[in-house]
Amino acid sequence: MSAVVRTIALWCPDWPVLAACREAGIDPALPVALTESGLVHSCSAAARRDGVARGLKLREAQYRSTALTVLEYDAALDHRAFEPVVRGIEAIVPGVQVLRPGTLAMRARGPARYYGGEDAAARALLDAVAGLGVGVARVGVADGPFAAEQAARAAVRHGEPVHVVPAGEAAAFLAPLPVALVVDARTTTLLHRLGVRTLGEFAALPDEDVRRRFGAAGAFAHDRAAGREQSRVAPRTPPPDFEVEQHFEPPLDRIDQLAFAFRVRAEEFIERMRAVRLVCTGIRVELDDERGGHSSRSWLHPQWFTPADVVDRVRWQLQGAGTADAGLDSPIVRLRVVPERVDSTGNQEQGLWGGGPDERVHHGLTRVQSMLGHEGVVTAAVGGGRMLADRQVLVPWGDRAPERTAAEAPWPGSLPALAPASVFRERLPVALVDAGGAAVSVDARGAISSAPVSFAVGPGRPAPVRAWAGPWPVVERWWDPERARRVHRFQVVDHDGCAWLLVRDAEGWWAEARYD
Repeated sequence: MSAVVRTIALWCPDWPVLAACREAGIDPALPVALTESGLVHSCSAAARRDGVARGLKLREAQYRSTALTVLEYDAALDHRAFEPVVRGIEAIVPGVQVLRPGTLAMRARGPARYYGGEDAAARALLDAVAGLGVGVARVGVADGPFAAEQAARAAVRHGEPVHVVPAGEAAAFLAPLPVALVVDARTTTLLHRLGVRTLGEFAALPDEDVRRRFGAAGAFAHDRAAGREQSRVAPRTPPPDFEVEQHFEPPLDRIDQLAFAFRVRAEEFIERMRAVRLVCTGIRVELDDERGGHSSRSWLHPQWFTPADVVDRVRWQLQGAGTADAGLDSPIVRLRVVPERVDSTGNQEQGLWGGGPDERVHHGLTRVQSMLGHEGVVTAAVGGGRMLADRQVLVPWGDRAPERTAAEAPWPGSLPALAPASVFRERLPVALVDAGGAAVSVDARGAISSAPVSFAVGPGRPAPVRAWAGPWPVVERWWDPERARRVHRFQVVDHDGCAWLLVRDAEGWWAEARYD
């Protein structure tokens, strides 16, 4: 059996929260929680002091911490924000493995020999991380990546920046830790029923019995618990550096000047990828102004970016709804463009018979969009929602359409198929009256006051009602007083046989759509 390799692990506590706060410009010292599927994914130290914990429902977390700031968890942001830290560490210590965003490992032998000891190497890593803007980090040194990561976490409990577990003492160090660290939830429950709650108790079980009962995964976890981890650090191969960054001195306060100044770097950005037969289909543009403000936005392309397309995205991000020759509120000091999606040129080649018409359409729309702005050219897509107008989504040319899962997800209260052919983006006022000429209303129980006899859409002439059905209530966000909405749907057929979908809210009757 090969010897366990000494490993150094660097851990940045609450990294998802730190990355999200940096992106949103929020102080991570405040109570902050990241949510995923309605549950707390991670939270800051201040939020934990208020009683917020991972796995809580959002409503319960907000009840425990009234000042809680809630952000959506973004796994891609975690990786993206951690990449500069990894590159900074690789500049002083080669052979780094990213265990997860916020945690990395490396072999201890090389850094220890260079810096004069494991403790000195660990403190050199902390100095490097501090220089990269990560204020809180801990380093652990032990036999194997798992024990080293647990040593880094133990440094927080002991109130020290570095925790070194002497060689050969990993089993004793891991013994009091919970067994859930090495096995899944189902196996944890089974072990608890058997009276095994710590890694030391799990390691004391016979090897053959563990393998026979829990299989290869159980044997691997058993070796970890006993400090016999055979996993080695697998150094990553640093990806090619395609990103470009430009600093402006003096800062530029006009959009057209900045776009012109960045044109050369945009060509360099595309040529770097073209040299290795890659094309870019998604970029992220980051802007820093003189007042310390930060703007970051991701842009997609229906085909692939050219230098002119990159400059257009920079200009659109700066001008917003303004003009290209407008001034900026604060001069820009730094501009950075990072590729987020790349693809091989072989996957983007035209077919055997070419793509002439599609190519002409693309160039034509791109040229019009360049003149009118990002939202000047849009395409229609179907989104999710209960009301028909909510499902009409206009997507700027080149941007990603809404996920089909959102459109196909169950929406209680939505209109079943078949949907009306004409949906009014701006609802039309409707007068719906009964035989006595009084307006038809809907009471609190969802019943109409009287049968409708005629209706008029907008300033049009009243038309007799041949048939009607409804009403059907639609209630949204009843728990939110500010954004709550309660309406009633109603269907009528006029004397020409044309069917209308009406909506009744607190303001009156409206025409939502027409069945043509």
